[in-house]
Amino acid sequence: MRNNWLASGFILFLILTTGLFAEEISFSGDSMKTLLSKGKERTVLTGNAQFQSEDSFIKADKIELYGKDFKYLRCEGGIRLVNNKEEIEVSSEKVFYNRKEKFLRVQGNAVMEDKKNEVIVKGGIIENWEEKKLAIIQTGVRILKKDMVCRAEFARYLRDDERLELSGLPVVIWKGDEYKAIKIYVNLKTDEILLEGNVKGEVLWEDEEDEQKKKDEQ
Repeated sequence: MRNNWLASGFILFLILTTGLFAEEISFSGDSMKTLLSKGKERTVLTGNAQFQSEDSFIKADKIELYGKDFKYLRCEGGIRLVNNKEEIEVSSEKVFYNRKEKFLRVQGNAVMEDKKNEVIVKGGIIENWEEKKLAIIQTGVRILKKDMVCRAEFARYLRDDERLELSGLPVVIWKGDEYKAIKIYVNLKTDEILLEGNVKGEVLWEDEEDEQKKKDEQ
């Protein structure tokens, strides 16, 4: 009986044009195992595994490609993902990517750098919809931008509008001032902060003498 799994212990490289996306992709790894059965096509790359498409580059310890025209990717270990079209860079321990739907799910010390908007997003789970320009972040959320730090347990980040919606014990620190509420909305373009429910704030005031001391020290 023919064994449908193929394997090699050296670097393998493949370029193909997929019928579903008419997109050229390539992938490589120290070893590769492929299942050829129709309807169950699957390729597993291990050791310096890499995947390259027109928009994205992924490097990981392990990359699994499956589904028609390899539309699904599952990655594990030391992941670095760069999407030049979206101008984002991701690092984490687990990634699932649906190339057809342009949906990305990132888990385990997840970090997403939005280079276009100069924003860094951290959390236990990050889900990103490329076409909607929407990211949802859960568990231990940290969002960083110049002069601003946002913390929460849940956040919606609308990338095109540069707006944040924070909930789950949200806190925003802006230039030393701290704001708390049940929900917080942030406009990252204008630094406008809207607080809803049980609002609290601590504002750091500096008198003219303090400001002069800082100028003298510079």
